[in-house]
Amino acid sequence: MNNEKEPKQQGLQIELTPDKAQGEYANLAIITHSPSEFVLDFARMLPGLQKAQVRSRVILAPEHAKRLLAALQENIMRYEQNFGPIRMPQPQQGGTIAPFKLSKGEA
Repeated sequence: MNNEKEPKQQGLQIELTPDKAQGEYANLAIITHSPSEFVLDFARMLPGLQKAQVRSRVILAPEHAKRLLAALQENIMRYEQNFGPIRMPQPQQGGTIAPFKLSKGEA
């Protein structure tokens, strides 16, 4: 029996255009915030260049930033269950927050 008073569930439709589907590689994220928003700048840092170039900026309400954190935690847990722990460099082993060792450039 079809009950027309029940709301029909509709899935969220997301459009991914070909240019966005290519993605942007970023190996550095800078996060800043104010009382009303979080700003995530994703940058690409390359050896031999003085500056990291911001490739994408995402601005989120604090509630959405917290949802993003929860989604990342859940997905990292699933990733590690499938592929093993993600290893982070230890500071005593010369690890750095930068995506690669920074040294004085030579030509």
